[in-house]
Amino acid sequence: MEIGVPKENKDQEFRVGLSPSSVRVLRENGHSIFVETQAGNGAGFSDDDYKSAGAEIVPTSETAWNRELVVKVKEPLTSEYKFLQKGQILFTYLHLAADRKLTEHLIDCGTTAIAYETVEQPGANKLPLLTPMSIIAGRLAVQFGARFLERQQGGRGVLLGGVPGVKPGKVVILGGGVVGTEAAKIAVGMGAIVQILDVSVERLSYLETLFGSRVELLYSNSAHIEAAVKEADLLIGAVLVLGRRAPILVSRELVKQMRPGSVIVDVAVDQGGCIETLHPTSHTNPVYIEEGVVHYGVPNMPGAVPWTATQALNNSTLPYVVQLANLGIMALEVNPALAKGVNVRNHHLVHPAVQEVFPDLVN
Repeated sequence: MEIGVPKENKDQEFRVGLSPSSVRVLRENGHSIFVETQAGNGAGFSDDDYKSAGAEIVPTSETAWNRELVVKVKEPLTSEYKFLQKGQILFTYLHLAADRKLTEHLIDCGTTAIAYETVEQPGANKLPLLTPMSIIAGRLAVQFGARFLERQQGGRGVLLGGVPGVKPGKVVILGGGVVGTEAAKIAVGMGAIVQILDVSVERLSYLETLFGSRVELLYSNSAHIEAAVKEADLLIGAVLVLGRRAPILVSRELVKQMRPGSVIVDVAVDQGGCIETLHPTSHTNPVYIEEGVVHYGVPNMPGAVPWTATQALNNSTLPYVVQLANLGIMALEVNPALAKGVNVRNHHLVHPAVQEVFPDLVN
């Protein structure tokens, strides 16, 4: 099969769909890989690295896109819609619940669109292709939050770990899944006061075994959220509802009651966000101030660490890419987890969660 790897065009998105080591595995399986020139530069992979692994370097996005299987990291931008075509398989993060325009175009063009974030397995690691980026995003959320709490960055001037004689900063995390857990690990390691709120008592019990008394664990309801958010120096949105828009948990009125210079980092922004006042930003312009609070809403946070993130992503996606390359569309018949990742197929919106978001697009 011919596999295309275009260069990512999202603002400062330096990850790449396939690493040279992944290309080598696919070549060993008899496939041809076409990598857009400089696609891997930002992640530390040169064109020569790809050539050595057996890829052909192509000069334009169009020549990389014009393949049976296209492997990316982020969703196609408007400028890339013209490359989508019937009979093509697109394998990437899509987050369609927050992007009606892309959803409509995928339906119209007839591409089979498989989203990393909805590939779903039974068992503990249910979302194997979302997990590695969730780990990275959770850890980065605290790293970026600490940075924007600095006075020179517009924040309150709070050191999360405090110093002897001065209390630490307080980190409030909405959601105790992978993102929330990883954020808590970093916040605890920095010496902050940490609260996690979640609606699952079972998950809170698990987090108690993990953190013990180092983290305050609260059942997520409106009263607990209101009390916690008002006292937060750093508020992290870490809510995930598979395939759906994230629910709004923090209203504008509640943001107004936060201390001036506090920071909000909403990792759920790629699914619409869980903070009313937060909208998507970019790595170039990552923050803005609203209601006196610093808001960070970069939807592709792991793009800040592309060397780590590309390899972590490839470790999880490669078995599925190999299966798609070997079997084509038949891979969906033999791998139920991969089949659950399909969002659009044969001009139809097929993923149940996305159908609930856009019922008028179901036909």
